[in-house]
Amino acid sequence: MADGEIVPDDAWIELPPANADLRYHGVDTNMSRLIAAHPRIGERFGALFLETMFGEGVLAYEERELVAGVTAAAQDCVY
Repeated sequence: MADGEIVPDDAWIELPPANADLRYHGVDTNMSRLIAAHPRIGERFGALFLETMFGEGVLAYEERELVAGVTAAAQDCVY
């Protein structure tokens, strides 16, 4: 964002509280809170995530997690 650039109010959303029952491996995650804040797309994204991580495929769950971790690291994503 450039100095002095005005960000419209509609660019921000209110996230559910951190203590909401939105856990991944027992941990509250900001990504879960963000998805919950968008019910229309959150439900679809959640279904995609479940299919990607737990659906039938040639990779085991642990291998899928490894791919996700390496992909996040390659993009400098701390999530």
